[in-house]
Amino acid sequence: MTLIKSISGIRGTIGGRAGDTLNPLDIVKFVSAYVTFIRKSEKSSVHKIVVGRDARISGPMVKNVVCGTLMGMGYDVLNIGLATTPTTELAVRLSGAAGGIIITASHNPRHWNALKLLNSEGEFLTKADGNEVLDIAAKEDFEYADVDHLGSYTDDDTFNWRHIDAVLALDLVDVEAVRKAHFKVIVDSINSVGGIILPDLLKTLGVEARFLNGTPDGNFAHNPEPLEKNLGGIMGEVAKGGYDLGIVVDPDVDRLAFIQEDGKMYGEEYTLVTVADYILDHVQGPTVSNLSSTRALRDVTERHGCKYCAAAVGEVNVTTKMKEVGAVIGGEGNGGVIYPACHYGRDALVGIALFLSSLAQKGCKASQLRATFPNYFMAKNRIDLKPTTDINAILEKVKDQYTSRKDVQVTTIDGVKLDFPDCWVHLRKSNTEPIIRVYSEAKSKKEADAIGEKIMQEVKQML
Repeated sequence: MTLIKSISGIRGTIGGRAGDTLNPLDIVKFVSAYVTFIRKSEKSSVHKIVVGRDARISGPMVKNVVCGTLMGMGYDVLNIGLATTPTTELAVRLSGAAGGIIITASHNPRHWNALKLLNSEGEFLTKADGNEVLDIAAKEDFEYADVDHLGSYTDDDTFNWRHIDAVLALDLVDVEAVRKAHFKVIVDSINSVGGIILPDLLKTLGVEARFLNGTPDGNFAHNPEPLEKNLGGIMGEVAKGGYDLGIVVDPDVDRLAFIQEDGKMYGEEYTLVTVADYILDHVQGPTVSNLSSTRALRDVTERHGCKYCAAAVGEVNVTTKMKEVGAVIGGEGNGGVIYPACHYGRDALVGIALFLSSLAQKGCKASQLRATFPNYFMAKNRIDLKPTTDINAILEKVKDQYTSRKDVQVTTIDGVKLDFPDCWVHLRKSNTEPIIRVYSEAKSKKEADAIGEKIMQEVKQML
């Protein structure tokens, strides 16, 4: 059983002993700590928190505990029901709330759930703010409201459509072109909230859509992470013919992957690359992705005469860098698209609408569009270590070994990244277990595997 506390929120398995899992007692503690933090940092007198959830089986239980705790802390609850992560983020801004709690474990399996914590802008708490919440929770330093100052509870199911309207209103979403293209797609919404909002989005865009795993009951039909190894079902359906595109989202609809019309993976790393290329066709400006994302985004950005910037892994780190450099588009290589013209959060609805706009304007097939981008291959490995191993010292040795080399650019904002002329390797310390994650990318799978293995062997010799 597991409970993980990080910049991504409070995440854990359901059931088990208090302190070890995401159980009612711990939910109460962390929600109470979050509200205490919000109260201290609140810039207005608004005492309202938005709550949204994905379709996980544990969702109703967690939602009831969360909402009851918020009311007990004297805060009004705006429950938007079954909603995507980006919908909940937008709802915080649109309702003028003091913050928001998203009940979702994203791509984790069905027995997991999590509390993702938002500020008044509908954005994830920074690392410093998250640490303050954890400190308050550890001290149990919170005070509940008396009977005359308990919070209220309101249901509001209008935000799905308000989210769709916000996407369709974006200048670069070419609704007319998409409608004229008469796209036919198949969608895997993995038995969660994508099966609620995406039919309406696609219908409004004039896209004929068939859904796989469309019932939002939380019984995920396969591993919910949108990776090729988990998507044999939809890939097989597309390969039969008759579809322009396959669309895959994760349970909370902030990650997005595509299947080409021939049934092959478009490549989740290329979701952001494609959307960025389309944006830069129309608007000039910097782009941002994390250090473990494909080099193709840098190449495409520079092809447009613009500047690419890298950020540490984690959505909040990417959005912070985007604001710093004034990025017009950014995100993560796992299929996360962040488009500031809409909001600073990964949003699959935005990604779908912009991707379809690009396809429609260019008048080509998905496979033809994919062929216009640099082709890179990525390998993902890990080095297992003893709990007593000083991982920071090892990463420092790697840095020192390569800093003096003229053919290598060394970046240390998140672990150590080694940029060679034709490939790169990124070594990151895991936040949850004694391992070093090793990502490598090159122009062939063989080369990506080889450079990753070379660096891993060098690390092992340092142990």
